[in-house]
Amino acid sequence: MPIEAVIFDYGKVLSNPEDPDAQRKLIALTGLERPDFDHHYWRHRNAYNQGHLNGRAYWEKIAGDAGCSFTPGQIEELIETDVLMWTSLNEEMLCWVIALQEANIKTAILSNMCEDCLAYMHQEFEWLGRLQQLTWSCELGICKPDPAIYLHTCGKLKVAPQQALFLDDHYRRGPGRSESHSVRERRTTAAGPRRSRPAAGAAGAGHRSRLRAGAPLEKLTFDG
Repeated sequence: MPIEAVIFDYGKVLSNPEDPDAQRKLIALTGLERPDFDHHYWRHRNAYNQGHLNGRAYWEKIAGDAGCSFTPGQIEELIETDVLMWTSLNEEMLCWVIALQEANIKTAILSNMCEDCLAYMHQEFEWLGRLQQLTWSCELGICKPDPAIYLHTCGKLKVAPQQALFLDDHYRRGPGRSESHSVRERRTTAAGPRRSRPAAGAAGAGHRSRLRAGAPLEKLTFDG
């Protein structure tokens, strides 16, 4: 079947990898060594992304597991720094989103996302409103690779799963996702997809030049 929709993950696809300055600050704020930080940071991340924990509860879980404590002020700073770590945008991929839309390809985001990052993105990223579907794990209470979150997104786009291409920074085949009922997946990085993608052509090049010379990506409006 021809591709009718391209579904993007957010982290490390539409965003750049973790901002190194914010990451260093976040680790320093916890007082943990990097391996311990990584372990505790990801241990409860799915619960945070599913909306089962809010930001304060998430960092209190980390403190309890690590045998330390954070003041309310420290937790606020941890939440803010964590958000900033994930909100540097990938210009090349955003230009490709524009080119896809101009080629009448449906575009969507499907992302494991915590409510604090999402609140910031709704406030700062006006361009989100131009995608046909935004699927956030914290609003549905389910995370990738649960098949339901992919099927939900395809349903909202009104395309069969086989007509959707999903770009993620990891290859994930969820349980029960047979070839005949799954979206086509390609692994990508912040530098771009690892396998071939439709060329953005002159339109994509024009968007890149406008973006570099114009407003910051946070205020990107997708004007023609």
